[in-house]
Parts: sequence; C-alpha cells; structure tokens
Amino acid sequence: MNNNFPNTLTKYLHKNLRNNWQLEWDETEGVDTVVVIPAICEYDNIKRLLFSLSRNTNSSFKNSLIIFVVNHSISSNPEVKLDNKLTLEYLRSLIRKNPMDQSQRQILDSGIRLGLIDAASEGKEFEDLYAGVGLARKIGMDKALQIFDYSMNNKKIIISLDADCLVQENYLLEIQKYFSANNASVALVDFEHRLPEDELNKICILSYEIFLRHYVAGLLFAESPFAFHTIGSTIVCDHEAYIKVGGMNTKNAAEDFYFLQKLAKNFPVHRITSTRVKPSPRESWRVPFGTGRSITDFLPKRKKILVFDPDVYIILKEWLKLFNTDLLLNPDLTLNEAKKIHPELYNFLVIRDFYKTWIKILNNTKSSEQLDYQRKNWFDALETLKFIHHLRDRSFSMLDIKTGVDKLFKVVQHSAKFDSTIKISSQVQVLESYLSELKNLENFLS
Repeated sequence: MNNNFPNTLTKYLHKNLRNNWQLEWDETEGVDTVVVIPAICEYDNIKRLLFSLSRNTNSSFKNSLIIFVVNHSISSNPEVKLDNKLTLEYLRSLIRKNPMDQSQRQILDSGIRLGLIDAASEGKEFEDLYAGVGLARKIGMDKALQIFDYSMNNKKIIISLDADCLVQENYLLEIQKYFSANNASVALVDFEHRLPEDELNKICILSYEIFLRHYVAGLLFAESPFAFHTIGSTIVCDHEAYIKVGGMNTKNAAEDFYFLQKLAKNFPVHRITSTRVKPSPRESWRVPFGTGRSITDFLPKRKKILVFDPDVYIILKEWLKLFNTDLLLNPDLTLNEAKKIHPELYNFLVIRDFYKTWIKILNNTKSSEQLDYQRKNWFDALETLKFIHHLRDRSFSMLDIKTGVDKLFKVVQHSAKFDSTIKISSQVQVLESYLSELKNLENFLS
C-alpha cells in the first residue's frame, strides 16, 4: 500500500477496499480532483456529458480525473448489457488516446483526463443483491482516495456527478476555487433541470423542481440544519470528510440523501452558486423515486405534483427553537411545551419514543458539544422529513402549486416580483415565474 497514504485513509481502505474492480487510466501524478460518474445504459448521454465537460478550461483538467463506473447486474437485460459494452469501447478509445471520430478528437484536445472502472464485463458484473447506484458511486469514490497525490497540501476533492447531466464551462474551476478559498469540506453545486421541448414534459419538470425548492425554502425558513437539496449529481466533499463519515453507502436508491445526511452531521454544507449542474428531465427506470420517477408517474397518469402546506414549516420552526434550548435537558417539560406548539408535534414525539430516547442520550452525554451533535444526530434530515409527513397525514394536506407557493411567500414575507393574480395564458410561464421566485427566496434565506 502507498506509504504516502494518511493513517486515516489506510484504516478506511483496510475496512472498505474492494479488489474486484480496477481503474483503467493513463496513470499520472498530481491528481487532486476526481469526478465520479456511475453509468448504466448511458452510451449516448456519456457523449453529451463528455462534450459538456470538455468545454471546461484546460487548466482545470491539469490535476483532475473523470472516472466512469460502467455497471450493471448479472440479471440485467441484454439491451442494457449491449449499451454498456459500447460505452466501454467508447471510453477505452479515449483513455488510450485512439479516437474513433472527430468528436472524440475534440474531447481529447481539451486536455480532459479519463478513467474507467469496468463493472459490466462478464465476471465483473454486480451481484443482483447489491447492484445499484450506491455501490457504483462507492467503488468510484473509494478508488479516488487511492489515486490522490497526498504529497501536495491542497484539497483533495471528490465530485459526484451523473451520466445524464450537463455542466457549465466553469464547472470544475469554480468547484476547485471554492474549496480552496473557503476551506470547505462539503458543498453542493447549484442545479437547474434541463427543460424538454414538449409542453407536458416541461410542466412536469418545472412542477417537480418547484416542489424541491419549496421544501428547501421551507426548511431554510425553519432554520433546519438540513436545509439543502439532496441530489447526487451536486454533492462535493474532500477526502477527509468522506473518510470521517465512513464513505458512500451502497443503497440502491436515496444513497445521496443518506450520504449527505452523514456529512451534514459533521460538517457545514456550503453552496456553490457560481456554476450549475443541469440534470436530465427524462423518465427513468433506474430508481424508485426522484426526478425520473416523478416524470414517469406524472406523464401517463397526469399525477399532480403538490407541495407541502407552509404551516408545517411554521410548526417545524417553533419545534427547532424549543429543541435547541436547555429545556431539552428535561424531556418531560419539552414534551409539555411541544404540545402547546401543536398537538401533532406532541403525538409525533410520543410515537418516536422521544422521552426514553432522550433520557438515555442525556445520561450518556458529557458536554455541550456532544449534546449539539446528538440534536443533529437524532432529529436529522430523515426525521425531519418523517415529521413533515406526519403533519401532512394528520393535519395539513398537500396544496396545489399556486396555493402552496403563494402561502409560503406570505409566511416568509417574501415580495414576489410578479403578480400571481394576473392571468397568464401559458401554464409554463406561470410555473417558470414561481420557480424563479423560489430560487430568489432560497438564495435570500441562505
């Protein structure tokens, strides 16, 4: 094992190292930035993504490596396996600097450096039980740890991206600059879903992004420590943060949510707004929820995308104020005060066994720092979402977008720059206006 590895990394790799999959690349020193991209049946999208990445400045490639983890399970259908085979051939021709056409020459001329992990050829496929995007991300991220040049003192950055995304021309440079200038350990890159041409799909993706931003704006208003978007293609962390939280999980879905939740319990989550990732608006069979699933549900069934009633954010805000006071040292009194905020807050805490849990936590907590950590550890991003869902199911039904967004603006006293009462002929225009204002609100609250 490399003698230059930090002790924490050596210990991590001893527990986590998987030797089934190797990195194919034109090995070089000086790597301090690695972009990890899981890919399954993404042949055409990878071409578009690489062209997008290749438009970044040549200087940002100097110490960077883009790693594709091409993967599928043993039981994947033949179409997926064929697509991945073509992807492997395409990427290998680039890694070997043996371009097959003019577009590949253009990509190589940019100075981009590529790596490939083959989890798709016979004998290397994922076992069905463990296959999924979480495992693919983890293999790529763990491999990044092994190729960083630890003789350099600068940040070692792991960037998570998806094969169906596009990025802006300043993508790599802005991430590198931000981590260096702000000594950041964890950050999220701003995002903006690409809009499809047809109106129905456009309405769907605009509605979905409004739902996402409405939720995060509500959490920001409530001053939740977990007020951020959990989109896998926007997460960036340094190697120390990655190791500290035990690395990426291997979940088949929501791997990004749980990974970011772990990071947020230990580090501030920064926002990089000087560049953007542009996720795809496509339907997807790959995961059971998220953008792709929302589109799949919406299109054939016209399943309406709704937002939470902003009253839930008011209750959350009052609960977090109470939860972060010294009254928490007395769980009985905390429960009594919670009941005054809202009966369903009290009911939720009873259901979640708040009293017994916090008696046990308090008996094992020796300092205010430990108590602060336990607050975030117990009422984390998942518990926050469960609480919001409890309120939704018991007292506050979901609202249509117009009603829900207008109400949120009133709750947070945000003055929208458009008059939502004016009748606009295009539903797309209305949704675009709401989305723009929610972005403004999110930036203001942040």
